[in-house]
Amino acid sequence: MADAPLHVLAGALRDGEGRVLLAERPAGKHLAGLWEFPGGKREPGEAPLAALARELDEELGIALVEAAPLIRVPWRYHERELLLDAWCVTQWRGEPRSLEGQGLRWCLPMQADPATLAPADRPILQALRLPPYYLVTPADVLPTERAQWFERIGRAIEAGGRLLQLRLPRWPREAVRELAADLLPTAREHGAQLLLNADIEGAQALGIGVHLTGAQMAALDGRPLVPQQLVGASCHDAAQLAQALRLGADFATLSPVLATVSHPQAQPLGWAGFQALAEAAAMPVYALGGMAPAQLAQAREAGAQGVAGISGFWPAA
Repeated sequence: MADAPLHVLAGALRDGEGRVLLAERPAGKHLAGLWEFPGGKREPGEAPLAALARELDEELGIALVEAAPLIRVPWRYHERELLLDAWCVTQWRGEPRSLEGQGLRWCLPMQADPATLAPADRPILQALRLPPYYLVTPADVLPTERAQWFERIGRAIEAGGRLLQLRLPRWPREAVRELAADLLPTAREHGAQLLLNADIEGAQALGIGVHLTGAQMAALDGRPLVPQQLVGASCHDAAQLAQALRLGADFATLSPVLATVSHPQAQPLGWAGFQALAEAAAMPVYALGGMAPAQLAQAREAGAQGVAGISGFWPAA
């Protein structure tokens, strides 16, 4: 009988400036010299939050006050399986200090180099970088509505939208690229990220992200963009999530969670089905299909990075 995965708690401490605390693995330990989020092993019978509080006290000398689940990362190091259970820590008492000889540093998530982190900690960094809402343009938008949608997307960015997919199948590909190029100044001013649907070459040319279809993922054998450009993936089952992970995608959408008018023939996953797949994915996963912004809390309880959708996610015309 195989051993149960080692349950490890990790705390992503965020200060008032949005920085997170990283700890360097000491010499002589596995993955020495790489950085990680502080934490440690859960003891038998210990509640996860209690384990995190104990580890942060022992490692940093702080008392945990408030934390919320962030992402659960199943991982394998050689022959040992572990479950890295990461929590976002927003309140604590005391000043973090090194009690175990480890180096410590504060940095903004967008400025941390994923290559310097232990592999299992990289999805945690990505979860910290991604927002809770993923906005997707309606598929029925016509090229004649360009001016209206240029304004709506711009207003969405100004209102706080930070992750937006341009999915405009009725438009010529070059017209979508031109829209993205015109939106880029506003996106960069506000720290928002644009993704083109399925257009890898356009994303490469513009220096923005791409959202891959299932068919594209099946045909690829590696990540299509450099690490600085986001790669999202449309997934519907465990096999597609595994392929997205192999390709080095930064996040996935998993659908349909609930029944939708646009795809009435698709069998919904339901929240339990979504949670089982998302928590086994080792990457941030957005709930898609029948979603609304108000369902964020429910999605987070099911292990989602957030919610993705069309209806209700955009400012009114």
